[in-house]
Amino acid sequence: MATEQATATAGNGPEREPRRRQEKVGVVVSAKMQKTVVVEVERLVMHPLYQKYLRRRSRFMAHDEKGECRPGDQVTIRETRPMSRHKRWIVQSIMVRAGAK
Repeated sequence: MATEQATATAGNGPEREPRRRQEKVGVVVSAKMQKTVVVEVERLVMHPLYQKYLRRRSRFMAHDEKGECRPGDQVTIRETRPMSRHKRWIVQSIMVRAGAK
């Protein structure tokens, strides 16, 4: 019995599957930096008293390796490791181009 406990605790414990990364859809509002874009994500929040929906916006800096994004593009961003002081997201795909509708 003691050997079973020793072997179970000797390893790093049960293997965990990698954490599922968050994904968000937003609009590029700035692409003036090199390999970095600012993406604005909008969400609806219900007011606690009046029960009306309010629009809340969050801005995220995302890494754009190829520099393809332009202001107005609708993009999908995915959570990643910290790349700089403010960058923790990466552009996964461009869903809709700014001029194309």
